[in-house]
Amino acid sequence: MEKIIVDKIKEKLQDSDVRVEGGESKFTVFVASNIFLDKSMIEQHKIIYSILDEYIKSGEIHALTLKTSPKQNDEQS
Repeated sequence: MEKIIVDKIKEKLQDSDVRVEGGESKFTVFVASNIFLDKSMIEQHKIIYSILDEYIKSGEIHALTLKTSPKQNDEQS
């Protein structure tokens, strides 16, 4: 399931960095993407929930913890 989560998110958010931890039906998903710029945490999470909706509704994902953020631009320093 971890690979499916990563693949689904990367398919929709092509610039994203994605990491998944957990197993069975309980996952923590870390996503960094430029699409999150100027979006609230709630808006960021809604984007991810909409991508994974079919797996949440089917019960394949029972518990989901999200850690989202805009990508860090290495040129800013």
